[in-house]
Amino acid sequence: MSGERTGSSTGAAILGGVVGAVLALVAMLVAAQSGLFDGLVRNSLIRQPEVLIQTADLLRDKQMAPVVEQHRAALETPFGSSWEGSPNPDVTLVEFYDYACGYCRASLPILDRLVREDPKLRVVYREFPILGPESEAAARLSLTASKAGRFAQFHNALYAAGRPSPQTLQQAATAAGIAPQPQQSPEIDTELKRNFQIAGALGGSGTPLFVVGDRVFNGAVEYEVLRQAIADVRAKRA
Repeated sequence: MSGERTGSSTGAAILGGVVGAVLALVAMLVAAQSGLFDGLVRNSLIRQPEVLIQTADLLRDKQMAPVVEQHRAALETPFGSSWEGSPNPDVTLVEFYDYACGYCRASLPILDRLVREDPKLRVVYREFPILGPESEAAARLSLTASKAGRFAQFHNALYAAGRPSPQTLQQAATAAGIAPQPQQSPEIDTELKRNFQIAGALGGSGTPLFVVGDRVFNGAVEYEVLRQAIADVRAKRA
């Protein structure tokens, strides 16, 4: 997972609960190996240790759901034109990302495929520049382009040009038809501050950070994982 560690007391509490659950389950496994539990349970845990991970994942999702719901409107309402896909979605996927993050770059074809295959999906992009000054400059230019309705032009051009630098930012800004100097504006400041606060509440420790329905994925995930999460949201609402 890319990026420096971020977070909040809420995210830390949830992470602590998950870690505690994992440790408790590990203790059960140790006890099982000591013969304190029924042999069937012991053998099952030994043969299928992934049960520990699955149980921890379920606990994490359950604890995170009310936090996601608290921030859902802010999460799923895009800033300017920072979105792609359906204008009338039945599911919204949110990505917190940094233009300097290699894992975010690797996620691009996955998101493109999901949007291409699913006419009722919207992807909302939230700037989360945690990898240094050039990341913040890229985020500010991206939000400037987004306000002008040119997010896609900037977004695609910068990823095509490469990692954020004075040269690549100049290229992307030119493609989007905006000035290459990052803006200092109250609206952009507010958006970045809010994104950091929400990501922290969700336990964000790096980029990318995905939110689908009530689920939070902290780090890069495969196409099938996101596709299934989208299907789960629809199944839950049916």
